Amino acid sequence: MPTVQLSSETQQNPVRFKNLLQQAKAELEKYELHSADPNQFLQPASELDENEFWQQQNAGLALFISEGFFRFYQVPIDLIELVVVSDRFHLKPLIPLLSGDDRFYVLTLGQRDVRLLEGNRYGITREIEIEGLPKSMDEALQYDETAKDEQRRQGAGAGRSALQAGGSYHGQGGERENVKEDLLQYFLLVDKSLHEFFRNRRSPLVLAGVSYLLPIYHEANTYNFIVEEGIQHNTKQLTAEELHAEAWAIVEPQFEADQEKAIDYYHESIAAGKGSNDLNEVIQGAFYGRVEQLFVPVGVQRWGHFDPGSMELEIHNEAQPGDEDLLNAAAIQTIFHGGAVYAVEPEKVPDNTPVAAVFRY
Repeated sequence: MPTVQLSSETQQNPVRFKNLLQQAKAELEKYELHSADPNQFLQPASELDENEFWQQQNAGLALFISEGFFRFYQVPIDLIELVVVSDRFHLKPLIPLLSGDDRFYVLTLGQRDVRLLEGNRYGITREIEIEGLPKSMDEALQYDETAKDEQRRQGAGAGRSALQAGGSYHGQGGERENVKEDLLQYFLLVDKSLHEFFRNRRSPLVLAGVSYLLPIYHEANTYNFIVEEGIQHNTKQLTAEELHAEAWAIVEPQFEADQEKAIDYYHESIAAGKGSNDLNEVIQGAFYGRVEQLFVPVGVQRWGHFDPGSMELEIHNEAQPGDEDLLNAAAIQTIFHGGAVYAVEPEKVPDNTPVAAVFRY
């Protein structure tokens, strides 16, 4: 369900939620073999706090209940109202968060602070803790504190100007002979500590920091998917929302281009006999791990039942007891088997069909 975040309008949330619970109860009562009382089954959801809980929402709420299991997720996606009662959870509305096709990383660079952040089109989702990641240049290069203090006293003014220029300066006892060389060594250690994390990843990495640091990090970098353009100023004072806005403006065109390539690849595969927009064929392929790439529409369902053993598919105009959204099933099976899923607006599915797939073989 969609949720309202403005404090003056949050009273809409519990009203909408109670209506959806009543709908869920009615759907459960259609299941003659259901062992639990619908009210008892839905009790964990009924106990959600109606005051503080509903005032602290995101754009959408996704809630999952089965016997002995209850989870809810406040998500940054504008969801539609939908109740599904089936043998499997309905995850298709959350696939934009699950598939990772718009995931990117931001590496904030500073002489006294380095952070790795993960984000997607909806926001910065987390800060990633990397074991051994240097938190400062002093820590990484282990400078002698006494020498540093003397250096600051003897040449603070010259040091600042040299640092801003990325040049070198001289002081007393263990001074840094070349700031750029020190920064390069520092960033080589940062890159080394990130190597294992990025080993099997392909998501874009955006650098953020004052302008003279970024080209030095590019020299040290070994990750193939670093973005040439970066956020070229100090980001310490930025909120997560402001940092995300700057990073997303850099990576969004890349994601749009990647999706266009995926559509082109689909058309090429159709011409070569390795693609399909037939739901029956796509469902079978998804369950048997044949689907390499899948487009499904958000907000659209195709109700029915597929038996992988007999390969029989039933499609119904309206959901019947025991049905599931076949588009949801195809998407989940594709993800399980390592395929890529694009959950897009209906008009963005290639060929204006309910589903579009590329097969591995």
